[in-house]
Amino acid sequence: MLKRWLIYLASVLFGLALVGTLLVAFVFALLYPTLPTLEALTDYQPKVPLRILSAEGELLGEFGEERRAVVKIKEVPEIMRRAILAAEDERFYQHGGVDYISVLRAALTNVASGSQQGAGTITMQVARNFFLTRERTLTRKLREVLLAYKIEANLSKDQILELYVNQIFLGQRAYGFAAAAQIYFGKPLGQIDVAEAAMLAGLPKAPSAYNPVANPKRARTRQLYVLRRMHELRFISDGELKQAQDAPLVVRQTIRDTTAHAEFVAEMVRQTMFETYGEDSYTRGLTVYTTVRKVDQDAAYAAMRRGVIDYDRRHGYRGPEAYVSLPSDPAELEQALDSAFQDF
Repeated sequence: MLKRWLIYLASVLFGLALVGTLLVAFVFALLYPTLPTLEALTDYQPKVPLRILSAEGELLGEFGEERRAVVKIKEVPEIMRRAILAAEDERFYQHGGVDYISVLRAALTNVASGSQQGAGTITMQVARNFFLTRERTLTRKLREVLLAYKIEANLSKDQILELYVNQIFLGQRAYGFAAAAQIYFGKPLGQIDVAEAAMLAGLPKAPSAYNPVANPKRARTRQLYVLRRMHELRFISDGELKQAQDAPLVVRQTIRDTTAHAEFVAEMVRQTMFETYGEDSYTRGLTVYTTVRKVDQDAAYAAMRRGVIDYDRRHGYRGPEAYVSLPSDPAELEQALDSAFQDF
């Protein structure tokens, strides 16, 4: 009797699993033909701002909606790649676009703690950032999964990671880790250390919440979490973990990328480029070299500043000569005005 019930139960479960599998396959078969082509990925043309440089190559001005510096994956330091994997997708090089182990782990964590823990892979994030909206619907999620499989079938892992590294938004109008390294730390991506890599890798989850300029405490908490994950995955040693945890994180509080005061020159070049290329001048990654030399421009700016300050000292406004109290009584008011102006 018991054996019969077990066979019956197994048959029911198998039938439900089969129906579920067929239903999912049917839905996927309907959605897959509607997926976009991957031309946006295979022919990647990001929005790169117009950059105006001095004769020596110093930045005089930058114009564009998005701050971005495109880098090849081989130019991304190993410590940055490891920090990204630790923070976002530790099994990136093992799964095929969707990490079912992480999905199961996240589901168990959500049930146990009542929290909301995601399980989106780097490939799924690439699909979302390039092709999908932010709406929270089952159809959009299914399209994200299918796109992840399609991307994995057509691009290598390093190609996918390179797209992610250059496209992801990281706050302060920075798109991509190269731009973020320059904006937050004032240095090229290749020069960042472990502590800085962990801070940058923590930004994609919530760029505003973990922005080290606006929310330094939350950014620090997120950075320490990424460092612990890097240590657990054996990406860094005990000594590197301790050193990174103790290292003071110096973040630029004012975002100024230009190294010389040449605003009028930069604006003149911008207008010229706009007349030629229109709105495309702000997104095509054009670089314009001028004949302006930084040393000459710095000397001219310093001389002008000294001259303006000297002139102001000789002729500038120094406040009122006297204060007049205005009584409400007309007779007293007239007398107060006569007294105030008697020396003029």
